[in-house]
Amino acid sequence: EIFNDLTIDREESAELKEKFLEVNPPPDKFVWLRAAAFRIGSEFLSDDQTSNKSLLRCIHGIVHAFETTCMEPTLEVDDTSESFDKKEVEDFYRKIYSDLAIDKEESSELFDFFRGKNRPPKSQLVWTRTCAFRIGCEFLRESNSNIALLRCINYVVHAFESCCLKPKEFVLKNIPIEKISITSIGLDASINEAVQHLWDLDLNRLTPDQDYVINVGKGKKPYWKGDSAHDPLFTKVDASIFKRPTYKHFISLLDNYERETGNSEHISSEERRENWSFLEAIMQTAPMQFCHRYCAANNKDIPKSKTEFMKLLQRIWFDLYFRERGEGKDSSGFEHVFVGEIKNGQVSGFHNWIMFYHEEKNGNADYQGYIKPKNISDAETDSNDHILTLQFKWHGVTKLVGTSFIGVSPEFEMALYTICFLVGQKENKVELNTGTDTFLLNVKVYRMAGNKIGTSYVEALEHHD
Repeated sequence: EIFNDLTIDREESAELKEKFLEVNPPPDKFVWLRAAAFRIGSEFLSDDQTSNKSLLRCIHGIVHAFETTCMEPTLEVDDTSESFDKKEVEDFYRKIYSDLAIDKEESSELFDFFRGKNRPPKSQLVWTRTCAFRIGCEFLRESNSNIALLRCINYVVHAFESCCLKPKEFVLKNIPIEKISITSIGLDASINEAVQHLWDLDLNRLTPDQDYVINVGKGKKPYWKGDSAHDPLFTKVDASIFKRPTYKHFISLLDNYERETGNSEHISSEERRENWSFLEAIMQTAPMQFCHRYCAANNKDIPKSKTEFMKLLQRIWFDLYFRERGEGKDSSGFEHVFVGEIKNGQVSGFHNWIMFYHEEKNGNADYQGYIKPKNISDAETDSNDHILTLQFKWHGVTKLVGTSFIGVSPEFEMALYTICFLVGQKENKVELNTGTDTFLLNVKVYRMAGNKIGTSYVEALEHHD
């Protein structure tokens, strides 16, 4: 609708801002939202350069409404305005647009430029972004190259936003806490509703056969010897998803641990920062904000303060304890559940698909096939299932049976297991509709060292199409 007449008046600008406030996009969707403005805008390119300039002004208007509604400057103090060189910015943009392509070297140049000596001060941020579009207009042509130009401008704006802006504090709205509280509908029903709500909130979840492709191979019983899947589980995964904030911070934690239990874990100051950065990232998502509000509403001991809740997450997930007696503390809930351990010659924990994908890619994990369902009435396992019970080898050690979510975001699993740990029971039976299938699950959560997560995982009891 915005692009139909290639103009944005004050009323439409206000409508755009209201729409962004209403939609309330989480930070992980910002790149997609801005890119969508360029992608949809490219459909309105024509041979008329006057119209194309109007189109660029429309895209700029959408980006402006988005940035002013959803983002804020990273610099709190405007201390470089006198030294800011506008001509240097204009000349740099012309250089970037000259061949209508941005390679890796130019990408690095862009980020270095926006972080460098001529970094735009707070008072010049709008000018800097507007300039990217204004200089871009100089490179409009009567050819298909205009699509390439839009891609270049989009990437310049992406680099600008990444360096000079940050998401405003995300606050989840319209949470039906009272309707699904334990006092209203009972513990079992409340946990069931909470888990389904978490699933529906996970906008960062991947789409099977689009963002990733898996080959489930053949089924087997846990005691069957041999490999029933000669190919890897993951045929492909779109690598760009690992640049999303919560995925990126999650992956940074996976190499922080000793594989064998009994070997002391030592957390460096850098690893502590990585843990906290991960918690900060997931607390900017809808699943974890729902988790916090739900837990605080149903357990009086849960702090309502976001910072205090993050400290609680730090304790239950990342504080070390003894899993096997040795020289020092050798385990944590996060390590066991998401990274995995080897204890007494057996794989213990390791219930995360991202960790499995990377270990399989590196040749350390060997998928042996999925475990056949216990009930003959259960649906067949296939590539669009978001829950998979499997057998695999890790560093040559077999895990006979393990169940993992496939394609879900790190924040979804953290929220699920945290809710069941803080509010639920050791075993929590829930029915989950994933959109393509319905699963009856048993979410198991056990304690260790008093008040820390020892293990948590799901067990698939039933599966229906």
